[in-house]
Amino acid sequence: MAGALKGGIARMQAGIMMGYGVKEDQVSSYQIATVLGLMGRFEEGLRTIDKSLRVIERTGPRFNEAEAHRVKGELLMMQDASNAAQAEQSFRTAIEVARRQSAKSWELRATTSLARLLDKQGKRDEARAMLVEIYNWFTEGFDTADLKDAKALLEELGR
Repeated sequence: MAGALKGGIARMQAGIMMGYGVKEDQVSSYQIATVLGLMGRFEEGLRTIDKSLRVIERTGPRFNEAEAHRVKGELLMMQDASNAAQAEQSFRTAIEVARRQSAKSWELRATTSLARLLDKQGKRDEARAMLVEIYNWFTEGFDTADLKDAKALLEELGR
């Protein structure tokens, strides 16, 4: 993320495989998909995230499932604005998964992504209502990047 994206992908893949001791085809990596998207390699990023979701489904550990769905939505939007319906579904799935898991940080991230999309679609009131609900759940950590991002979006939506 600091600028060495191509080399960073190789290091992340090696680190993931070392850390989890799994074969490459079993690696679930929403982070690699994110970097591929930043590099403009959307198709590859989407293939990576779809592979990640299949691994999650097959192997069971679901602690990153909500974030994987959110990243898929972000990749779809980066690829082409005409993917808005698919992206919205990915964001809503991420929110549902996060709620089932009581994963409030993942829920905040997914809701922020969906609120941005809804704002672009002219659904500002809906975007603000859903974002304020999850934002108000938090009582600390307001100096974190995700809560700062949500607050900035809420301020923008309030105009």
